[in-house]
Amino acid sequence: MRFASWSWGGRNHAGTISADGREATPLAVGDASRGVLPLIEALARNEPLPQPSGTRLPVEVITLRAPLPRPLRGLFCVGRNYRAHAAELAGSVFRSSMPESDPWPIVFGKLGECVIGPHDPVRLPPSSVSVQIDYESELAVIIGRGGRDIPRSQAMEHVFGYTIVNDVTARDVQMRHQQWDLGKSFDTFCPMGPWIVTADEMDGRATRVRGWVNGALRQDGLTRDMIFDIPTLIETCSRGITLHPGDVIATGTPSGVGMGLDPPQWLGRGDTVRIEIDGIGVIENRFEALA
Repeated sequence: MRFASWSWGGRNHAGTISADGREATPLAVGDASRGVLPLIEALARNEPLPQPSGTRLPVEVITLRAPLPRPLRGLFCVGRNYRAHAAELAGSVFRSSMPESDPWPIVFGKLGECVIGPHDPVRLPPSSVSVQIDYESELAVIIGRGGRDIPRSQAMEHVFGYTIVNDVTARDVQMRHQQWDLGKSFDTFCPMGPWIVTADEMDGRATRVRGWVNGALRQDGLTRDMIFDIPTLIETCSRGITLHPGDVIATGTPSGVGMGLDPPQWLGRGDTVRIEIDGIGVIENRFEALA
């Protein structure tokens, strides 16, 4: 199934999207401002889905929101999880963290407040704050059944589904502070969507991630080439930390980011980033100056 959040008729809605991606059916969700999260939580309690609360609508007449517009908490994010991407950033400040020699993935946080919809504009910060804005096309795992210290062998049983995120990053801020969180958590720096596809319909371990900037293909990777696969990431993130239904794990980006090009190519006003993941769909966001 496909679960989505959208606005229409001056109200927020959450519900299902048809298999062909053309129709949206609202469900009777108590607080649709939370997006799909109440549905994930209800299913985790073994409750049935709510009944439809209105007529089906063509997707083109609604405004898709992020499926989780305000995640339960910050996103778990994974750094340098494709070998080619790790290599293209080998000369960066993170050179000492080459995955070839690391027994554990690099995991950092991204504030949930920076999540925006699949077609919302990304607001560029003033040049006094950052001039090195980069994109990262990523598959995100949505947790469906909570747990702590989840063994790798059981990890996929905890997956609700998958969505797309763009882990937008201010590289100069990232390097200036010698850590990941600040430069990745600016307002609007996490486009997400267009919906969540449930794990019974696709396997995130066997899909393709592509990213375009202004129509030019920059990123093209297979999730089977991850250094640390999805079960390992779930096992890692749950070590000593209870994962909850609706938690998000962004699994890392393939090679082809702007920082890895020679010379580096940063995003600016008017640029558009399009990300497509096979089995899920497309998000596309324009980068605009801060109003």
